[in-house]
Amino acid sequence: MTDAPFRPFETDLDRDAALGLLRAATAGADDGELFLERRRSEVIVFDDGRVRTASFDASEGFGLRAVRGETAGYAHSTELSEAALRRAAETARLAVGDGGGTLADAPAKTNRKLYGDADPIAGQGFAVKLDTLREIDAFARALDRRVVQVTASMSASLQEVEILRPEGLSVSDVRPMVRLNVSVIVEENGRRESGSAGGGGRIGLDGLMTRDHWEGLAREALRIAVVNLSAVPAPAGAMDVALGPGWPGILLHEAVGHGLEGDFNRKGQSAFAGLMGARVAAPGVTVLDDGTIPDRRGSISVDDEGTPSGKNVLIEDGILVGYMQDRQNARLSGNEPTGNGRRESYAHAPMPRMTNTYMLGGEADSADIVADVKDGIWAVGFGGGQVDITNGKFVFSCTEAYRVQNGRVGAPVKGATLIGDGATALTRIRAIGNDMALDPGMGNCGKAGQWVPVGVGQPTLLIGGITVGGSAT
Repeated sequence: MTDAPFRPFETDLDRDAALGLLRAATAGADDGELFLERRRSEVIVFDDGRVRTASFDASEGFGLRAVRGETAGYAHSTELSEAALRRAAETARLAVGDGGGTLADAPAKTNRKLYGDADPIAGQGFAVKLDTLREIDAFARALDRRVVQVTASMSASLQEVEILRPEGLSVSDVRPMVRLNVSVIVEENGRRESGSAGGGGRIGLDGLMTRDHWEGLAREALRIAVVNLSAVPAPAGAMDVALGPGWPGILLHEAVGHGLEGDFNRKGQSAFAGLMGARVAAPGVTVLDDGTIPDRRGSISVDDEGTPSGKNVLIEDGILVGYMQDRQNARLSGNEPTGNGRRESYAHAPMPRMTNTYMLGGEADSADIVADVKDGIWAVGFGGGQVDITNGKFVFSCTEAYRVQNGRVGAPVKGATLIGDGATALTRIRAIGNDMALDPGMGNCGKAGQWVPVGVGQPTLLIGGITVGGSAT
């Protein structure tokens, strides 16, 4: 991020004219900004021996916002021109009315860069990318005669943003993103199962396209699929659950993280509203949201309001100590912005969103944690899930889980779902492993119709008394 001269993508927009219109729109407002974005993305999917998708998309536009109290006026356009900006300013101005507000202080300045600004799409030619996907397909099929279908996909994008504020501050950020994913389907005795592996981050494609890397993904996808071939129906009932490290932190993200976003708490809609300073989790549980980890999928040098991202402690040793804030909700609740004001694109207004949300590790050995499970499951992979923010109730499906009885790991189980609520689950954590890991870089988070990339992480955990939904009795 840089505090740099306003340079809106070599368009006809003049800085002085843009600033004048922004100031007119926000006169008497509490806050506001002009957000400009240019985005390019490429996706290639090689499925079942042929190219299924090869797409390239490009978009650009701006969003102008004027905020007064709890009301925000927002207008956006794909046309980067003074005429379009003037129309947007007149529309956004309607939210301010007669004004009377005091413009909030500008975000702190920073020149910190958490990732490079090279275009990952241009890093490798299309033919090289396609050949790599073909090699992945052939390699995965040769690994096991039971493989009947392989899907290998590669995506890359570059987002350029500039934020102009009424006091004249100009902020820019260039955000690369890449991902490589491998999925396989195996068949044996008429039964088919699938497995997948992948990830990426704010890096170039070169590291993901090395043979050592993608061979590992193909082997892992196959391993999960083969494990599921021998899976038995999952048990049902309340039982102890050991969660593996890394990606299982998606449960923490959904069941707890959303409940710690500033808007839900300011409006009293979260299960954690009004609990600042209270014990909300078992001793030893410390949860952070950290947008400052270099090259991570969920990291941002600055958020979409121009605030530098932060390493924010949310729960410390079981005590609720912080919420994630954008500028509007921070101001209305008497707090400071935390660098969590994010938006999907120029067509969306910002709101409090997570970046990389994770739980710190403890002192227990992961093998000892699993050995402490008397009757339950060990869940190491998750698929989709749902959560109700108002009460924290969640339902998550497991993609890889095992039956555990008297500390012994048994057969893999199929069809297991974890059912509970985040607030209760936090208090029932009985052991925290020393193996904290972040996910491989594959998370997307949805909220109010907007999607943004995120990261999750956690150590191995033992949680008592979670309801497991399955098909066994």
